Amino acid sequence: MVKVRDPVCGMVIESETAIKRKIGDRMYYFCAESCAAVYEAPERELRQMKRRITITLLGAIAAGAVRILFIFGLMGGIMALNIVGGLTVYSLAAFLVATPVVWVAGFSIIKGAYFSLKLRKINMDVLIATGVLAGWAYGAINAFIPGLGAEGYLEVAVAILAFVLLGKYIEESIRRRSAASIRKLLELQPTIARVVRDGEEVEVPIDEVQEGDTIIIKPGEKVPTDGVVIAGYSSVDEKLLTGESIPVEKNVGSEVIGATVNKAGLLKIRASRVGEDTALHQIIHMVEEAQASSAPVQKFADKIVAKFVPIIFSVAVISFSYWFITDSFTQAFLVLLAVLLIACPCALGIATPTAILAGVGKGAEYGVLLRSGEYVEKARKLTTVVFDKTGTLTRGEPSVTDIKAFSGFTEKEVLKYAAIAEKGSEHPLAEAIIKQAQTAEIKIPDAESFEALPGRGVQCVTEGKTVLLGNRKLMEEKSVPATELEEKLVELEAQGKTAMLLAVEGKPAGVIAVMDTLKENATEAVEKMKDMKLEVIMLTGDNDRTAQAIAKQVGIEKVIANVLPWQKVDAIKNLQSQKKIVAMVGDGINDAPALAQADIGIAIGSGTDIAKETGGIVLIKDDLRDVVLGVELSKKTMRKINTNLFWAFIYNSVMIPVAAMVLLGDQGPMWAAGAMAISSLTVVTNSALLKLSKFKAFEKFNA
Repeated sequence: MVKVRDPVCGMVIESETAIKRKIGDRMYYFCAESCAAVYEAPERELRQMKRRITITLLGAIAAGAVRILFIFGLMGGIMALNIVGGLTVYSLAAFLVATPVVWVAGFSIIKGAYFSLKLRKINMDVLIATGVLAGWAYGAINAFIPGLGAEGYLEVAVAILAFVLLGKYIEESIRRRSAASIRKLLELQPTIARVVRDGEEVEVPIDEVQEGDTIIIKPGEKVPTDGVVIAGYSSVDEKLLTGESIPVEKNVGSEVIGATVNKAGLLKIRASRVGEDTALHQIIHMVEEAQASSAPVQKFADKIVAKFVPIIFSVAVISFSYWFITDSFTQAFLVLLAVLLIACPCALGIATPTAILAGVGKGAEYGVLLRSGEYVEKARKLTTVVFDKTGTLTRGEPSVTDIKAFSGFTEKEVLKYAAIAEKGSEHPLAEAIIKQAQTAEIKIPDAESFEALPGRGVQCVTEGKTVLLGNRKLMEEKSVPATELEEKLVELEAQGKTAMLLAVEGKPAGVIAVMDTLKENATEAVEKMKDMKLEVIMLTGDNDRTAQAIAKQVGIEKVIANVLPWQKVDAIKNLQSQKKIVAMVGDGINDAPALAQADIGIAIGSGTDIAKETGGIVLIKDDLRDVVLGVELSKKTMRKINTNLFWAFIYNSVMIPVAAMVLLGDQGPMWAAGAMAISSLTVVTNSALLKLSKFKAFEKFNA
């Protein structure tokens, strides 16, 4: 049989016995119907979980109210009245409140325990279900057959469920399911394509586009599928998929990628890849595979529970057998119940989610969102941080960086003439030049005439003067002597900048350079990571020259450039194969597969929703220094989780023998329930102390 992995919980199962779902054209395998439901409709499952926790909390409040009325003898002793055969109003009320809570709200945990045992695996659900059902069973028996012991166990069962379900909801509400990111990727592709059929333009569903079809794409529209330009000229914004910050010029013979945006002219393309073969679907498959292969690290608590449960059951059975032989069934049953209640992992179940919740609250103060304990666990072993370039280290949009004037022109005049020329242009760099002129408070009149020269630049007439702005080819074509500009042009291009030549009335007037510039604090963030002994790498789809120029500015020595989205995953895998624990920092759709593959995906808050869905840590602010804070916060949170688990296990180690030896007396189950509540309170208090922690990184940033 083939071993497969559940994409939701990460459990390894056999394909023959797994729950199967076909989503799109792919088959997925799940360990249980609950996991399948989560993957198919993550938000619906979260809503159902919210309803379950609401029922449980209301039940806990009602059970508590019943208990208070009984303890304090309120309502004129009504609660103590016998109904029949020793069944009191209190016992019946507690039973009626607890039973639907246990079997309705707690059904998901009971079912999870059943499937886990069916697969011959032991997880936290098994231990929780054991404690809950033991408390409910003893409470129910005691309600209808008084004399076995004190009341209160039905309320204990409800309290256990309330703690555990609240913990699960906290964690799930923080970590949205991976299925959401896949759906958002699919939404990027247009649903309709304008195809030429029998000499006429017709709109057809994207699923009906065939390889070889001729497709018309108007300005502002998304490219429906991968193809090759057969007519037209335009610039296409490929930033989300390739990471290239500057829109790419396309003419006949150029390749275009589905889901990118046509910025300017009309394009006619021939479809070269459709359906599952397109670049977008390759990215989707990469995200799916990365999320499945790098499934959640098995929680430390679950690892211990797998060994802990058999020991608990063994102790419970041995204790029951001993006291049954030497004393009585009643005594043996009380000991059995005390052992199971003592072992109930209420503290274990909330150790991680309460610490994560405290970490989330603390992180929110600094703009850092932790999404799951699995990423926190990995952060303490982090060795390498990989940065995307465009939109992560840089602003993601071009801006004017240099203006050099020649032949008696001033820099202000150079900028003014360039802005006039670009005012009528749809060139991708025009916006940067016009924005710079507006910042300099330069008035930009309309040109008397304008002409776009595809692949070369633009030409216009203003105030009776002919202005040229473009590349070397344009200057050669118009016989403009640009020798004196060449040295500066080469220097700027060596820095990874896009440089344009300006000529006025046939005279070389200047050079304007445009580049995607570094974000504020990017250099400081890299320095801090180096101080933490972390290896820092840049991974980008941009060309090597531009990447090296940015890396030099920010202080990164190792650069991996010219990589496509699916190649970024290979780069991360390569680093992981070297036994490195890798964090990937990114913001775009092209980063999603790498974010999912990395041990820790860190998504920039200003980036795409898809990047944030696949990231384990999300930076709410657009400040790269928060990467350092995120790592430090993760480590502090992990220390809290370990401390919580330590005290929870110490509690179990001490109390289980006490319960087994009847040192708690006939009230053993009640003492067990009380001790369980104290251990849970200890865990919650310890987690809450995280809010008082101080961060060295934050203090350094603000020094």
